[in-house]
Amino acid sequence: MKNRKILIFVLTFVLVISTMVMPAFAESYTVKSGDVLWRIAETYGVTIDQLVELNNIANRDLIYPGDVLQIPGTVEETDEEVVEEPAVDEEVKITIVHTNDTHARVVEDGYAGNIGLAKVATIIENEKAENPNTLVLDAGDALHGQTIATLNEGESIINVFNAMGYDAMTAGNHDFNYGKERLLELADMADFPILAANVYAANYENFLPEYVIKEVGGVKVGIFGLATPETKFKSHPKNTEGLEFFDSVIIAKLMVAELESKTDVIVALSHLGMDPSSIERSDIVAENVDGIDLIVDGHSHTVLEEGMMIRDTMIVQAGEYDKYVGIVEMVVKGKEVKSITPRLVSAEVGVALEAHPDVMEVISEVEEANALITEVVVGSTEIELNGAREFVRTGETNLGNLITDAMVDFTGADVALTNGGGIRDSIAVGDITVGDVITVLPFGNYVVTIDVTGAELKEALEHGYSAYPESLGAFPHISGMEVVIDPSQEVGSRVVEVMVNGEELDMEATYSLATNDFLAAGGDDYTMFGDNELTALYPGLDEILIEYIKEYGTEGSPVEGRIQTVDEVSYLYLNTVA
Repeated sequence: MKNRKILIFVLTFVLVISTMVMPAFAESYTVKSGDVLWRIAETYGVTIDQLVELNNIANRDLIYPGDVLQIPGTVEETDEEVVEEPAVDEEVKITIVHTNDTHARVVEDGYAGNIGLAKVATIIENEKAENPNTLVLDAGDALHGQTIATLNEGESIINVFNAMGYDAMTAGNHDFNYGKERLLELADMADFPILAANVYAANYENFLPEYVIKEVGGVKVGIFGLATPETKFKSHPKNTEGLEFFDSVIIAKLMVAELESKTDVIVALSHLGMDPSSIERSDIVAENVDGIDLIVDGHSHTVLEEGMMIRDTMIVQAGEYDKYVGIVEMVVKGKEVKSITPRLVSAEVGVALEAHPDVMEVISEVEEANALITEVVVGSTEIELNGAREFVRTGETNLGNLITDAMVDFTGADVALTNGGGIRDSIAVGDITVGDVITVLPFGNYVVTIDVTGAELKEALEHGYSAYPESLGAFPHISGMEVVIDPSQEVGSRVVEVMVNGEELDMEATYSLATNDFLAAGGDDYTMFGDNELTALYPGLDEILIEYIKEYGTEGSPVEGRIQTVDEVSYLYLNTVA
């Protein structure tokens, strides 16, 4: 904490003096493993030829880790007068196509309402045909969330984004879900930079590039990234060990000071969101930082049909799951943005388009490759694991117990609860493959933890068992607790006993509950969870179950009376006494 305060002080001090002394500093870059010259040039807004000439590089295809490159335009000049490039005199129209929080929704799904990335690619192609001065940006949370992504730890999404022609993205909290080292590997695979100016490694070096400068129609557009500090708990904490997420307002001011002399337009590519529960948000950045023309936002899944203007900064965000595609039309003259006009392309419009053939080809290749992964064996079972619809929506099953036990084991929560409607199939005797688990849990839900009171937990159980013995998708499978219900009582008064880890439920106490993101958001009418703040986010439920089966097998979660009726309890009691 002390080091963090010291660094924030230093960053603030640098911000104060930067506008006075910044031109006097020579800027250099130390080559890292995996670097290529074109990407370094793009990051700093210079050409490869300029880098080659200034650094006397003999072979532009050979640079080595540890090489120190001087960056053109940043070396201190003593005798020569600095001549600024003339500003663009004519009006230039720039189009920005933006997405956010796709959560790997690659394939079109008319039922869910997402357009599908092959048709998003068609939207991009149409915009570029109308205006060649088009940039394509993503505001994060793209690399995780569906099986098509998780099976190859995000590589499939990078391949699709490469084919779609993205120019930059910022790192969302779920983009860290495979771990920080994997995110760096994915960044190396990308034909575009993944940006995060406010994320620092242990040595206080930037974990990812801070910004990129793109020139379109003679206009230089500076784009810097902001990642949410909530990543520290909205991805598994192990994924960000050794990283620090610094104050977004301070970093944004530093980025403006860095970019204002190099660019005509400044864009913040932000995964901060606008959720009132978040401490650091994009609207707060807009309120407190001068010089940002546009914030392309994500994280809060907000639908801004016409954007939101705060002071002189326009904020845009396109909801979630590629249900919308954002379009921003910007008119620039000189170094002044004359107008910014946002709009959204809806799913109704998007799905009516033809899928882009090149992107469809990439998606098909990914699906074929994933088919090989789904055949991988992760364990075996000597008994059928019951996930049949008529059982998981009406009572306790061994598969429901196995899933919730895996949730408790992975998160360390007191109790776990998941809905029977999310369990879609059984697992037969024999080997268990990745594909078997995905068939059981096909929705791409991830696990979260929230703090709940005993009263809220009881309310949730009352809701889940309200239809018993009739079938209900909300029927809760549980771990860490035992419940006795009386179906003869009125709905809302059926739960007569709850034991949590051997002790009676305390209505006033607080318990850590592991559940899935669907229920935590109020899905299946679990509205009692809607206002509870998430304490942590974890990988997909299918991933967690796979790891649990690998570690422990399948024999430890039999049907054991976690959910009983009063008649069953009385019968057991009488037989025990007899």
